[in-house]
Amino acid sequence: MQHTNIEKLKPEERTVRVVSTGRLHMGFFDLHGGLGRKFGSIGLALTAPVIDLTAIKSARLEVVGLATGRASVIAEQLIAKLELNSCINLNIKQHIPEHAGLGSGTQLALSVGAVINALYDLNLDTPTIAQLAGRGNRSGIGIAAFDHGGLLIDGGRKSTQSGVASHSIKVPPLLARYDFPENWRILLILDSSQPGIHGEGELEAFRQLPVFSESLAAHLCRHVLMQAMPALVERDLNAFGASIQELQAHVGDYFAPAQGGRYASKRVGSVLEHLKDIGVTCFGQSSWGPTGFAVFESEQEAEMHLQQLKTKFTDPALNWTICSARNHGAQVTQAAYHQDIAV
Repeated sequence: MQHTNIEKLKPEERTVRVVSTGRLHMGFFDLHGGLGRKFGSIGLALTAPVIDLTAIKSARLEVVGLATGRASVIAEQLIAKLELNSCINLNIKQHIPEHAGLGSGTQLALSVGAVINALYDLNLDTPTIAQLAGRGNRSGIGIAAFDHGGLLIDGGRKSTQSGVASHSIKVPPLLARYDFPENWRILLILDSSQPGIHGEGELEAFRQLPVFSESLAAHLCRHVLMQAMPALVERDLNAFGASIQELQAHVGDYFAPAQGGRYASKRVGSVLEHLKDIGVTCFGQSSWGPTGFAVFESEQEAEMHLQQLKTKFTDPALNWTICSARNHGAQVTQAAYHQDIAV
């Protein structure tokens, strides 16, 4: 996280602002768990879409703007667990689309936690806030993205002898972090007609899916360690994309019974299959979708493909965004509180 502090201001004299963004979850690489850890993720912090919220200390909880219901539940949960005597006024000015595979729930929880942490001088770190908010049960990518940005690889959760991830331990540890090339661009392909699997549906999917092959988990771990990671260091998009394709193909097919195919959205899936046919090397679905992504080596190349895709795929449910990687964490800033900025 990037912090800006106003010295000598009491908590009631401050307004705190948090700006964070969505992330891509590019795939799990060990869904077997036989070595005592399960899941393991690779993902990327993005510059868009954005969550932007401000808060001041107050006697009662008030939430205005976007995603107010979800934010209120998170704030109430954190305030109760932290045993705080007063609350916050929260204004959510921008928000990440919910249940789209872009990590909106984690970023909202961490952002709300960050303003409470700052206003009450709690000195909590982000993993602690995540645990209090019930985030990071399988992936640590969103938590690491909030803190550091960049391309992120986590080590999964410790698992029980039955292979089921334990929910009584810390969030997945961050194993590696790289700056993503500044000139590479990410095209997001969104389907506004359907949400991705979430909540109880997500839990049920993990309960119903069969045991993941140990040999396949080893195969995917090798692709991450010996292909994706060195490719990032060498700025080799073709090799990086080949690794992501291995994860996307095998993990997507594994989740197919739960999400209706390799990709959750048939609309997005058609776009991704077209990109494959024309030779794009790095593409896939983020998390449970329905959002898809493709990575290009330049703004010009991304714009060229976007115009071609808009001509070929005219379904109004499809939406498109070009963004880049965010190679820093969320911004947490404090300023003097004035009545005219009260929410």
